[in-house]
Amino acid sequence: MNRKDFLQTTIPLVASVGTMGFTGRDENKSAIPKYLKEGDTIGITCPSGWITIEEVQACIKQLEAWGFKVVMDNTVGAKDFTFAGTDDERAAGFQKMLDDESIDAIMLGRGGYGAIRIIDKIDFSKFRKKPKWVMGFSDATIVHLQLARFGIPSIHCKMCNSFPDDPSTETTEQAYAINSINTCLRGEQTEYDANTTQVNRPGSAKGKLIGGNLSIIGMMCGSKSAIRTDGCILFIEDVEEYMYKIDGMLWNLLRSGKLDRLKGLIIGQFRIKPDDPGEEFGLTLHDIVMEKVNQFSYPVCFDFPVGHVYANNALKCGMPYLLQVSPDNSRLTSLA
Repeated sequence: MNRKDFLQTTIPLVASVGTMGFTGRDENKSAIPKYLKEGDTIGITCPSGWITIEEVQACIKQLEAWGFKVVMDNTVGAKDFTFAGTDDERAAGFQKMLDDESIDAIMLGRGGYGAIRIIDKIDFSKFRKKPKWVMGFSDATIVHLQLARFGIPSIHCKMCNSFPDDPSTETTEQAYAINSINTCLRGEQTEYDANTTQVNRPGSAKGKLIGGNLSIIGMMCGSKSAIRTDGCILFIEDVEEYMYKIDGMLWNLLRSGKLDRLKGLIIGQFRIKPDDPGEEFGLTLHDIVMEKVNQFSYPVCFDFPVGHVYANNALKCGMPYLLQVSPDNSRLTSLA
């Protein structure tokens, strides 16, 4: 994963908080965060890499155009080498956003690297009693995985550094992905289609959606935040990794049993680092994925619009979805 770019897991679906509730192996049932309405407040904090105040303005403008109020903490504009302030400063900023009852949702400023250095400094006890949506991707996968430990859903989506300064330059796909954040925050249904250049494995599945950045999922393997996948639809994406490393990370998921009891597998966008001359790996992404799952029968979707790309559509980790896959296209529909 590119450390200058910026989710959560597998707790079984159970009956009902509203329409559905979630329980974790380690923790008790936890409420789904409230959906937002006009006038609610979104806080911006940076638990990982640094970002300038100027770079978050396009995001703030869009959030305000949707009718939300926006506040920033002191990590926005702060810099300590590659980080948005020291570990203690970033932890304090994130903690304040989690605990502040005037903040209705949290957007992470950017990814990069650093969330793993502070995640165990955070006290989630107050947050668990009144959770709120936390949004981000890439390095934010660490946060998604930690929240999943408590059975708290979160939103895998673009962050502040992914909003264009001039909205008129947006592609249709980029605009759709940005607007999907607002759709998720308001609790409206989302539906995404993916036309693949590779061969899918057809099928249909319902399950809780889990996943995020493959490198981060691997980094968390064996820890108390390790991904739990039984009965879930798993999505993965990554950027600037060699093919052999992706192969190794997928072997890790297979050998650790994380692929055994999935309902479905979604392969997002992978920007592969070119092989070094003379060290060509010889297999495609499709080859290495299907090699790992050929013993299973669940549907597999390729080229899904999520990851380090303009079409990084918002996904509610920890919430139920319907995945429908045909040989050359697929559709993912939120069910709650």
